[in-house]
Amino acid sequence: MDLNWFGVNWAYLWTLTVLVVDNVIRIVALFVVPRNRRPTSGMAWLMAIFALPVPGLLLFLIIGSKRLPRAREQKQEAINLFVAEVAEREERTLVTQIDPLPPGIANAVKLGRSLGAQPMLRGNEATICIDYERSFEEMAAAIREAREYVHIEFYILVHDSTTNDVFVAMREAVERGVKVRVLLDHISAVRNPGARRTRKSLTDLGADWAYMLPVRPWRGEYQRPDLRNHRKILVVDGKIGFMGSQNLVDSSYNKRSNRRRGLHWKDLMVRVEGPIVLGLEAVFQGDWYLETGEYLTHLTEGIRIVDRPGNLDCQIVPSGPGYETENNLQVFVSLLYTAQHRISITSPYFVPDGSIMNALRAATARGVAVELFVSEAGDQAVVYHAQRSYYEELLRAGVRIWMYRPPYILHSKHFTIDDEVAVVGSSNMDQRSFGLNMEISMVVHGEEFVRDLDLVNDYYRENSRELTIEEWLKQPLRSQLLDGLARLTSALQ
Repeated sequence: MDLNWFGVNWAYLWTLTVLVVDNVIRIVALFVVPRNRRPTSGMAWLMAIFALPVPGLLLFLIIGSKRLPRAREQKQEAINLFVAEVAEREERTLVTQIDPLPPGIANAVKLGRSLGAQPMLRGNEATICIDYERSFEEMAAAIREAREYVHIEFYILVHDSTTNDVFVAMREAVERGVKVRVLLDHISAVRNPGARRTRKSLTDLGADWAYMLPVRPWRGEYQRPDLRNHRKILVVDGKIGFMGSQNLVDSSYNKRSNRRRGLHWKDLMVRVEGPIVLGLEAVFQGDWYLETGEYLTHLTEGIRIVDRPGNLDCQIVPSGPGYETENNLQVFVSLLYTAQHRISITSPYFVPDGSIMNALRAATARGVAVELFVSEAGDQAVVYHAQRSYYEELLRAGVRIWMYRPPYILHSKHFTIDDEVAVVGSSNMDQRSFGLNMEISMVVHGEEFVRDLDLVNDYYRENSRELTIEEWLKQPLRSQLLDGLARLTSALQ
């Protein structure tokens, strides 16, 4: 076909234009992409853009920035200042004295406070539940004790047969005059079965509810669509709280693919009483203000009459794009370096950055026994293979890897340091939880709580098999290739 129209070789002109555009994109990317971005992420983005300039650029424009809208950032800054001011006023009555703590732990607590505006509070009690259905029974029972308000915030919240008792308890609470407020993540609600039924149930029972991080451009609500609020919180009257890894949904997540494979999630939730409930309340209050613009006053009204039922020191560390630094990552790394005898980590999605890997290698090098609990089966292919890409390095460093047997997905997220310190919450040890998701973690100082978590680890160990370096080196080449590619794509953030 002759493309020389009007004396112009259009094929040549088109080719030249494409070459110019491609090279301009590549040159501009060299200046824009690496700025204020960790080297691994910047390199991954540059490789993607250099390989496919136009598609790479479009993807970068959609998910290349984790900045929230300016109005939302201003709200986050305001609520952070408020929480800090409340903590300062209550310094003498509720806050744990740092001096008596072991030096390494004291430094981690100071770091957490400076980054997340949450102090460590004394006088708390915490009980662990790893029975999926029983945790819903305990939540429903707590809601039935409510006299003033119930605050519920979950990444995934679905009204189904398993969670029905919680919804019934919410309805009963509303009927007796209790204020029920509910937050659920927008994108996860859309993606999971039962979204319409859940919306209708929340409205019909009379709860005030809102989506977290909604992506609705037609309403002027938009930010990077894969920035999610991954927290799991329940607060009753500022006296009883729940937090951990479990979503408010059936253990199969009601998905056909999971049911076809027989998959069920294993999680861990912690019921807390004492001043630390104020920390959970503060996080909920901040998220409620961000999503609704309504300023709640429960934190200031109830803070001086909090009971101290136990002897645990606890610190809430909220994290996410609303904070300037990856504060959960920094606190985790700081604590890992304090270990003298042992470290036990449970994470369903373990895709660590360099600082975590360095901390674990340093731990094993100084004689610390390190073990990692993960799932043998995977529910997210890319993350599953990215995680596997670290196994050889971990095994060679002396880390023992326990793989929880199918058909269960071990979804709990916690770790212990020696005999005194533990961290539980919603945060995985991966780059998404460190930089993109809004998470909540709780640092606990207390031997009794660590002993309880040790029993949980014993249960995991009994239901897992240990991965050895000999077995791992027999992996086929195709698996190694998939693992390496997934590891590369995991850095795109």
